[in-house]
Amino acid sequence: MNVIELQDVSVRYREKKIRSLKEAVVHGFTEHRRAGYFYSLHEVSLAIQHGEAVGIIGPNGAGKSTLLRVAAGIIAPSIGVAISRGAVAPVMELGTGFEAELSGRENIFFNGALLGFSRAYMRSRVDDIIAFSGIEAFIDAPLRTYSTGMTARLAFAVATAIEAETILLDEILAVGDAAFRSQCSARVDRFVGNGATVVVVSHELEPLESLCTRAIWLSEGRVVADGPVREVIARYRGSVRAVGAPGD
Repeated sequence: MNVIELQDVSVRYREKKIRSLKEAVVHGFTEHRRAGYFYSLHEVSLAIQHGEAVGIIGPNGAGKSTLLRVAAGIIAPSIGVAISRGAVAPVMELGTGFEAELSGRENIFFNGALLGFSRAYMRSRVDDIIAFSGIEAFIDAPLRTYSTGMTARLAFAVATAIEAETILLDEILAVGDAAFRSQCSARVDRFVGNGATVVVVSHELEPLESLCTRAIWLSEGRVVADGPVREVIARYRGSVRAVGAPGD
């Protein structure tokens, strides 16, 4: 069964006024433009089945995070249809779904509510979430006092402690120290082993090769390749080397 389906999905924004030569160069290389709009995703069609572990790769500005937000229902397609089935737990950019003035503990309940879980359910999970995050000493302090790593730990702990059928991870494998990244990978491995669907956006290719069976390569909002993870990553690495080769 497909848990995520994108059918000819485009996400477009109105083109902002270019105010400098630098902006013109940057926008020219990172955005697909048409008739006063730029496209973060352009005519993307794909399906992800229940139990798959999929890595999303590509350069900055390729549309990777936008794809994850569409799959999570955070943003709607400008064109096309996006379907997600079952409970979805997204871990997007740090701080998404959190409130700086609330404590870590309060943010656990707040984030759980945003994901559609009751206070009673989150109360049953809160001790496990706090223990996994490793920030027990700071859990009742305001989130604004947390370091980036502490926020990452809490966000990941909340999303992966609940009973979601699909986990969406945006660059979480590259955040925190080596011990935390290992802890995250182990938990994601457990989700995959238990049959959950996991979709990971990452610039760290090595963890994806061991974690995922499939990779989707995006560039300028379009799917360049979709297939076995090692094959797609090998092609992507080859393209990066070719672009960076002397004389190019």
